[in-house]
Amino acid sequence: MLIILAFIILFHLAAAILLFVATIHNAWWVVLQAGRDVIYADLWYSCNSTCFPVENSHTVDAAYLQTIQATMILATILCCVSFFVFILQLFKLQQGERFLFTAIIQLLAALCVMIAASVYTAQKNSFHLANLREGTYGSSYILAWISFPMSLMSGLMYLVLRKRK
Repeated sequence: MLIILAFIILFHLAAAILLFVATIHNAWWVVLQAGRDVIYADLWYSCNSTCFPVENSHTVDAAYLQTIQATMILATILCCVSFFVFILQLFKLQQGERFLFTAIIQLLAALCVMIAASVYTAQKNSFHLANLREGTYGSSYILAWISFPMSLMSGLMYLVLRKRK
């Protein structure tokens, strides 16, 4: 039982780390321009040798970008909260009870990641400048999609997990 518990904790921490990296790192979109520096664009900045904010990110035109920012931050917060709730429930639950509250929070985190990555996929051209539209998805985008099934599986594990002695 202790080995299963350690696996679940490590799996949850791995999902949280992936969410943090996907949210913070500036490689959601990579533009390789011939004879120029590589430009990395994330949810807040576009960077080559210097960084500059995403243009018009505070306006109504960038509502999709604001949705992505909010849901990724919310997913990261929910993932961390669900870990702390799991630790609390580990000591407070009666024997045989399920970790339902932890599972619900973790499944909400997975839903937020899925929403953010899906909206980014569908609307990336609406908030990137014209010279940044010819690029490829970066590592942070891929990490966001990887953290979705990890968060989902973690939430499902908590859903079926019962506290034992």
